[in-house]
Amino acid sequence: MSITGATYETTSMMQDTTHNGWTNYATWRVNLECFDGMDSCKGMDAETCEDIVTEHIYRQSEGLAYDYAMAFLSDVNWHEIAEHLKDED
Repeated sequence: MSITGATYETTSMMQDTTHNGWTNYATWRVNLECFDGMDSCKGMDAETCEDIVTEHIYRQSEGLAYDYAMAFLSDVNWHEIAEHLKDED
């Protein structure tokens, strides 16, 4: 109850976090930037996809930029990307 006597209800609404048919923006963006159109990546498993992108980020950035990139990558659904790569075969 507030000072004015009015009560406020809180509602929990589920937010749609999907992006262009992918689990989330991070998954969509990593697939688009790192794997889209790359025939050599077809059939890769989730762990290999993650390793490739993580290694690239490690070699290309440092300090705060690296930390932000790794935080972004923590939201990626690697299994969805691997499944997508498998489906392209």
